[in-house]
Amino acid sequence: MSGKLTSPDEINKQLYPHGEVHQAVHRVADVGEEQVQSYRQQGYATVLDMLSEAEIGTAIEAVMAHIADDQTAVKVQFVKPRSELRSDEERELAVRKLYEFVEVDDRLRAVAYHPNVLAVVEKLLGAKPKLVQDIALLKPPKGGGEKPWHQDMAYGNLAYDRPVIGVWIALDEAGLDNGCMQIIPRSHMNGGIPHYAERDWQLCDTVVPVERNVAVPLAPGSALFFHGLLMHGTAFNFSQKRRRALQFHYAPDTAEKISPREYKRMFTSEMTGADC
Repeated sequence: MSGKLTSPDEINKQLYPHGEVHQAVHRVADVGEEQVQSYRQQGYATVLDMLSEAEIGTAIEAVMAHIADDQTAVKVQFVKPRSELRSDEERELAVRKLYEFVEVDDRLRAVAYHPNVLAVVEKLLGAKPKLVQDIALLKPPKGGGEKPWHQDMAYGNLAYDRPVIGVWIALDEAGLDNGCMQIIPRSHMNGGIPHYAERDWQLCDTVVPVERNVAVPLAPGSALFFHGLLMHGTAFNFSQKRRRALQFHYAPDTAEKISPREYKRMFTSEMTGADC
């Protein structure tokens, strides 16, 4: 790959090729030692039945209510100035994410502390979990943006001295055409890798082995559990379908934040002066 990619079509084509597809088959009750070992080796696991249809509906209602409410205490990130948004549809199309909602909305807090979620997280972590981040991620139809390849622990608020685990729960069908999660299996074994401010805070496009990419489509209510150092990203959504998801991060309850110097050493080029 030569030069920096700027066209959404080229980004989707070159950085998110549809190679292997992982189909979720396990349910909450199936998660045992075999799945734990697979998670540790591959860096991810999927579970089908995290939320019921009613719980999915309640979570969607909560997300959409906060998008429509100018007075909400939830943090809502728009990609356009709110003053330019004239309708509910325009507002939804302009929202990239919501965050810090667990202490504001009991409906979404119930998902973050759902017994199914916590049971699987504790098994995969091998420790009691503590919630350290809550986000709702939206890819609206007809142009929902890319989230470039990255490692979650490269974001300072998730940089702990023990691995964190991400839980990505689909509220809509998340497929190959509307921005499902894509991952590089076993990439968590490489440790922390420098990130750069390019299209986002991201890995260099050239260091991601996209030929090993695995797409992870999920039905509503299903979840992807992934290691905080696993390379992952999502493509542009050019389809006519919404793709809404909740994402939570949990750390072992004894984990502590790493020092700024250690963060720079692991996740930035400040120590080397290297360019992307």
